[in-house]
Amino acid sequence: MQYKNENGWIKSNEKKEIFYFCDEYKKFLDLGKTEREFVKEGVKFVEAKGFVPAESKKSLQVGDKVYYVNRGKNLVLAVIGKEDIEKGVNYVVSHIDSPRLDLKGNPLYEEFELAYMKTHYYGGIKKYQWASLPLALHGVVILENGESVEITIGEKDEDPVFTIPDILPHLAAKIQGERKSGEVIKGEELQIIVGSIPSTIENKEIKDRVKYAILEILNRDYGMVEEDFISAELELVPAGKAKDIGFDRSMVGAYGQDDRICGYTSMRAIVDLEEVPERTAICFLADKEEIGSSGSTGLKSDYLAYITGDIVEKVKGNFTEMMLRRVLWNSQSLSSDVNAGVDPIFKGVHDIQNAAKIGFGVVVTKYTGARGKSGTNDADAEYVGKIRKLLNDADVCWQIGELGKVDEGGGGTVAMYLAHLGIRTIDIGPALLAMHSPFEVSSKLDVYETYRAYKVFYTRG
Repeated sequence: MQYKNENGWIKSNEKKEIFYFCDEYKKFLDLGKTEREFVKEGVKFVEAKGFVPAESKKSLQVGDKVYYVNRGKNLVLAVIGKEDIEKGVNYVVSHIDSPRLDLKGNPLYEEFELAYMKTHYYGGIKKYQWASLPLALHGVVILENGESVEITIGEKDEDPVFTIPDILPHLAAKIQGERKSGEVIKGEELQIIVGSIPSTIENKEIKDRVKYAILEILNRDYGMVEEDFISAELELVPAGKAKDIGFDRSMVGAYGQDDRICGYTSMRAIVDLEEVPERTAICFLADKEEIGSSGSTGLKSDYLAYITGDIVEKVKGNFTEMMLRRVLWNSQSLSSDVNAGVDPIFKGVHDIQNAAKIGFGVVVTKYTGARGKSGTNDADAEYVGKIRKLLNDADVCWQIGELGKVDEGGGGTVAMYLAHLGIRTIDIGPALLAMHSPFEVSSKLDVYETYRAYKVFYTRG
């Protein structure tokens, strides 16, 4: 394992620390495969480190550590700094939702004595990657009586898993052979097989006996009836644990690293602060980024302004709208999201001179967007210069990166929604291979350097 500085490559004596950090990261990925699970595990983690619910505090003093939870899908951590809060705060904003398959509201049916469930994919996926793959079911069901029931099936060794059966190559020539890659598996073909044994109930009115048998199991184990699917959030994610990759174990392979790699490192960074920061530090873990940051738990909502206003009121003892506007306008942030690492197999989609590479440290991205910088926050040169100096002064290993060639495609982050509030913003996070796939790849060095970058931003930014 090596670091890079202005003199070239130098040998690191911190390999053991980096690997240990990433072992902890992998454990958290396994525990938090959905946004709800990430928040739940995050609350346990930060409470053990001295953070308390913000609602338990009528006022906030320098050094106080508090957290907020929004509808089970946002987790916000704050450490109150020494400086007057009206001079601004330091936000690190990541998202903790990932591409996946959601069960439809009426998913269960039977045909040819096989029971299937229909799904609706969430976020940008290559649909064919989700076929013939072991899948686990995670989520929550709200029963008719209002009871909330958590479901996780497919993660334990003794659990069953689910899968989307693909057609065998012997018969695929006509039905799939001429399809474009985006339609090798179509959206409506993303259906999981869930059972094949018919119910033993003696009732001539029940024709779909395999479907009925599945409902019997769900009722026995979770108290569900078929209508309860309507008030459920059940997500299919790849089954199995995060793994080391390579003979040298230098990389991490796992589902959901976009963007829980930034969620975990930003959370760890604020929890691990050794001293009270000058400026108030806020770690904001958002939902819904993969579908445009919409909804009451996405960053387009007013929740960031809401929690900031609450902090201002508790710190200052009073509140006006102008105070909040002043805080936001004087604040700065890191939009913490991943970039696309260069894969030598597909290097043609990148401008290599301006592309991120695995193992070269955290990636600073001045702008994202598509083609003519559409849908981006283009960070101003002064702020880029400040972040560059901050990372250099702390000897953080970093690189610049754009998301592909100019006319190749592109992508977005939450940066523009932060900038809309007047917050100075830049994208910064590690590079991944196989982004948005069921098994994304990161460099352990990059994971650790991302953590160091966020920590120095909280401390000195």
